[in-house]
Amino acid sequence: MLSTLVSAFAGLVLVATSGGPSDEMFDALRRAPEGPTAEQLEADVSAALRESGSATADILLERAMVAQTMQDFDLSREFLDRAIAVEPDFSEAWFQRAMLFIVDEAYDQAILDLNEALTHEPRHFNAWLMLGNVFEQLGQNREAVEAYREVLAIHPNHERARAQVRRLEPLVFGRAI
Repeated sequence: MLSTLVSAFAGLVLVATSGGPSDEMFDALRRAPEGPTAEQLEADVSAALRESGSATADILLERAMVAQTMQDFDLSREFLDRAIAVEPDFSEAWFQRAMLFIVDEAYDQAILDLNEALTHEPRHFNAWLMLGNVFEQLGQNREAVEAYREVLAIHPNHERARAQVRRLEPLVFGRAI
């Protein structure tokens, strides 16, 4: 009986400490038909990306996002720095900090943080999307198209990425005759 309780408790601890979206969530997003189902799955994956598995890091991220909505970007960055220190593998914290660097037009630092976010979660479609945006800001349209294509490989129904690919491909690769 005790071993059953210990096994059950160990399973609960594992569930409580694991964060982020599951492989099944990403598979469902990739296979989802266009429309409300894909939109709901996108929201679910995005919500799961905000869960690190560390209550402390998750609270710091929440506070950073509140500070962002209040446009207190310095405070937001402090919270994100702390979240990253507590949970260095927390891709969403890296992503959110990259967003602050983009606001400051510190594109080199934004790229570093986006790369770090993608190192920890290569399927973070919002990080790929922002990387594409940064590349566009830097005039690197070929790299931007590649980043937007990565979004579509993960989330084929992502309207913004699809529109960006349609807009940039003729500029990068020319038009078909």
